[in-house]
Amino acid sequence: MLVSQLKSKIHRAMVTRGDVEYEGSIEIPEDLVKASGLWPGEKVLVASVTTGNRFETYVLVGPPGTGQIIVNGGAAHLIKAGERVVIMSFALDDKPITPTRIICNEHNEIIAQ
Repeated sequence: MLVSQLKSKIHRAMVTRGDVEYEGSIEIPEDLVKASGLWPGEKVLVASVTTGNRFETYVLVGPPGTGQIIVNGGAAHLIKAGERVVIMSFALDDKPITPTRIICNEHNEIIAQ
């Protein structure tokens, strides 16, 4: 039996900008994408620690080292700049997965892995 399990998680990232006019996605700097084990285009669940709002979208890789987490498209109405979020991806497997997790500070720098 395949079980859906947490694969990757960026915990307490700070949303730095929203762009309602962009067609969709969440832009995450390349360094955070790599450290968390996310893939470009991968489906993610984004949950606001601040408001509890959540949505699903896909990963758009941004320039490394910028600290910019940008919510694009209609989701920018749900989660806004200044909110803390958890970005999660899941995978199906028939055995337990050890997820890759990173924790960010308010500048989206990795403070724990």
